[in-house]
Amino acid sequence: MRAVLSGYYGKGNGGDEALLATLLQMLPAHVTPLVLSGNPSETAARYGVEACERMALPAVIQALRRSDALIWGGGSLMQDVTGAASPLYYGGLMLAAQRLGLKTIAWAQGVGPLNHSWTRELARRAFTGCSAVSLRDVGSAKLLSGWGIPLTLAPDPVWALAGQPLPGLWELPAPRVAVALRSHPQLTPARLERLIAALVSFQKASQAYLLLVPFQPAQDLAIAVAIQSQIPQASQILSLSDPQQLRGLFQGVEMTIAMRLHALIMAAAAGCRCFAISYDPKVSQLMQDLDLPGLELADLPLNSAALCQIWLEQYANGDPLLPAQIAAIVDRAQLHQDFLRAALNPRSG
Repeated sequence: MRAVLSGYYGKGNGGDEALLATLLQMLPAHVTPLVLSGNPSETAARYGVEACERMALPAVIQALRRSDALIWGGGSLMQDVTGAASPLYYGGLMLAAQRLGLKTIAWAQGVGPLNHSWTRELARRAFTGCSAVSLRDVGSAKLLSGWGIPLTLAPDPVWALAGQPLPGLWELPAPRVAVALRSHPQLTPARLERLIAALVSFQKASQAYLLLVPFQPAQDLAIAVAIQSQIPQASQILSLSDPQQLRGLFQGVEMTIAMRLHALIMAAAAGCRCFAISYDPKVSQLMQDLDLPGLELADLPLNSAALCQIWLEQYANGDPLLPAQIAAIVDRAQLHQDFLRAALNPRSG
């Protein structure tokens, strides 16, 4: 069986690359993948798969015509917060695959926010036509259940991603704290200045070595550079393109302060203390699901010293998830693999 894999792949986003790595890890052995990618040569080299330029429409249609299935692979693909391009691209691709008669599978989706009636209707039509749907959060499940769409609900599959050791990590000064921030309209210059001041104070008070991790360098690197310039002797920027090494990084840190959803998931799965700064409902949902310490970006304290004190309290006295909790979540995340086996069974309709 041939399957086209569609997601925000090959665009330099560590979270989406982790989703692709996990999808390939979970894909049944009888399925040959073709990945739609923003960087086909890099994707092909890294994962040993066939890849096609995601925006080259004739090549994408040709790939669909010679395939049996389209897997809409993970993450918040159907959302209109970043504009109309995302729902138009992914919704249009799914409807085209359905029109061509492919088995269409939505895998580990997080749906929304959908703030416009037309994007909600496009999403409803695309999901209604799917052969099978798995989701990663309760909010998405409520939305699709309201549309009468059968679904499987399980934690984000990146919980189950196998990590690899990061060379040189254990030679870096200890204790280590990972920081994964990203640009966002609500992260105003004043808020960013406050965050950086709090991190500088936190480092001095804790004597921790800060590992600054830009999950998507195009959005995150400038912030990491700004932090690193303030504490050059006690921090390092780690830009990692291999998602399994990115997962392995969190095995060697005491605490993670992050806006990025998959930084928090990887850290929590590694038994690391976490502090979330939420810019999006998906991060707030994770905070709620795990009872994870954190703040909404809009609610950051006006005083950087107060924020530093909150972090120091979590660093000194916070509790990571218990091994039994992690094992239970990873076990449930594996439902996305069982889902794929059933959905891609050659005997299924």
